Amino acid sequence: MNAEPLPQILLGADPSPQADLALATEGVLRYVWRSAFGDMLIEVIDGVSYVNGERVDAAPASRKA
Repeated sequence: MNAEPLPQILLGADPSPQADLALATEGVLRYVWRSAFGDMLIEVIDGVSYVNGERVDAAPASRKA
């Protein structure tokens, strides 16, 4: 994947009594995924993926016979 990462944007209630927290940290990509099942924080740190703080390993490639 050679595409540039999208800018990190955090959308919240407007106006909000709480200050927005920056998602940007050098060397870390962060995204908040909102779905019908709830919100998830997706992070990529040094090429390793985490969802809600838990490491996610790639599934092994399946082989065709």
